[in-house]
Amino acid sequence: MNIRISILTKLICIALVFGLIPTRVLAAENSADEQITFVRLTSDQYRNAIRDIFGESIQVSGNAASTGVREAGLMAVGGRRLTLSAAEVETYEVLALDIASQVLSPSRRATLIPCQPRDESAADNTCASTFIESVGLHLFRRPLSKPEIETYAAMAATATESLGDFYAGLQSALVGMMVAPDFLFRIERSVSNPEQPGMRRLDAWSRASRLSFFLWDTTPNPALLEAARNGDLLFEDGLIQQVDQMMGSARIEDGLRAFFADMLAFDRFDTLDIDTNLFPKFTKNVEDEAREQTLRTISHHLLNNNADYRDLFDSRETFLTPALAALYGVPIPIRQELGGRVPWVAYTYPEDHVRVGLLGQATFLSLFSHPGASSPTLRGKAVREHLLCQTIPPPPGDVDFSLVRDGNHPDLKTVRDRLTQHRENPTCAGCHMLMDPIGLALEIFDASGVYRTMENGETIDTSGQWAGQEYVDVRELATLLKDDPTLTSCLIQRAYNYGTAREPSRAEVQWLNATHTQLRDEGVHWRELMQRISKNPDFYTVPEAATN
Repeated sequence: MNIRISILTKLICIALVFGLIPTRVLAAENSADEQITFVRLTSDQYRNAIRDIFGESIQVSGNAASTGVREAGLMAVGGRRLTLSAAEVETYEVLALDIASQVLSPSRRATLIPCQPRDESAADNTCASTFIESVGLHLFRRPLSKPEIETYAAMAATATESLGDFYAGLQSALVGMMVAPDFLFRIERSVSNPEQPGMRRLDAWSRASRLSFFLWDTTPNPALLEAARNGDLLFEDGLIQQVDQMMGSARIEDGLRAFFADMLAFDRFDTLDIDTNLFPKFTKNVEDEAREQTLRTISHHLLNNNADYRDLFDSRETFLTPALAALYGVPIPIRQELGGRVPWVAYTYPEDHVRVGLLGQATFLSLFSHPGASSPTLRGKAVREHLLCQTIPPPPGDVDFSLVRDGNHPDLKTVRDRLTQHRENPTCAGCHMLMDPIGLALEIFDASGVYRTMENGETIDTSGQWAGQEYVDVRELATLLKDDPTLTSCLIQRAYNYGTAREPSRAEVQWLNATHTQLRDEGVHWRELMQRISKNPDFYTVPEAATN
């Protein structure tokens, strides 16, 4: 069964996306004070939602999500500014057609459709409405209004009459729901909060979505939707109960991975282009395994070991594959598991090994390098911006970087020498003094993450200063970075901004600062941080300005 959505339906969907038809017209009855905001789903959230609504056997072949924009250090915050182009709507439609075809296939109908039509060749409004109401709750993350159910049921009936197939008609309605803004965006509905002028309170359904995508990176499950339906999420006891249940699920790892992939700028992998002629060990498989190494290491430390976040920066424990071990130049037992899966091995670097923590992993080292060379400036800038929440302004458009990039300069053989010369330009000196010392400590790793000690016959100098304290190599730098309170305050702020998809209000900044003061003394543990944020009533608000 392979049908195309009607032209009229497509026009309705596009009109909804671009605001030509207000979404609230199709929503349940709203109060006069209700306002809405939109946060576009990421590619992973789209896939996770399809999996959790229809089952793991449904295959999502393709990717419609755009690269997006990074705002306040996060793609999640930039998600509030994303719309859909006509081309993206077309791509989502193709995805929806394929998924709907799988959902309504003969082998899955009995499981995924709660009724049977009286006649498979004719329209059955009762059965179609039952399916639309049932699946719509999960796709839209709220109950469908009576007019919405009637609209999609009419869509199914029209297609059935044209094609002579009830399930083909139902597929048309399902495609229509899957390309609607209510599915492709987290639509947050809010009302004024008289107790907190300038802030608006999310309704129960919007709270369920915000909580679920924050902790699990997916759509709310039936238990969370039921808590929204009966109003439990609007009260402290009901909210705490749901948060505690979700924190006990293995899916908390999905949320952790999604957050750190955003915070550590894994979107840069989409355009990463390390020159394999210069760095032959950095194959596409190594690139993929490096990304998994970082996420696996973070998950193991923060969830399995319940370690302090700061320990990620000087820990010697990680996981390697044979290809990564070859890149890093360390020995691991080589074995191949059944089915040809990549064999991950827990590994601990020796005490005297220079490679420690997240900054010593190929992920960070390659993402913030040039295709053909390492970059102390890019690496230092990344530490400042992604790990410390500091802002480094872009360089002036007329700055000449040719000297820094001249690796064959006869007198300035090392990048440290060339950067020192470059900083004689007063326009460049201020920012480079913030970035370069950090990156120069990492110059013992080339653009692919391979260890080295020499550059053009000269010994690489990795010494520098951090906040007035001297260090001789990356291991000492990692210790100083770990002890800097900015590191932990940045994590807490980023986590909160990630969950709300916005920057905090002034009152929320005060709460974040107080939370940081307490957690820094007690230990910055991931589960504790997630619980504190998720149980904070302010987490379920939207500033008035965001709804304009």
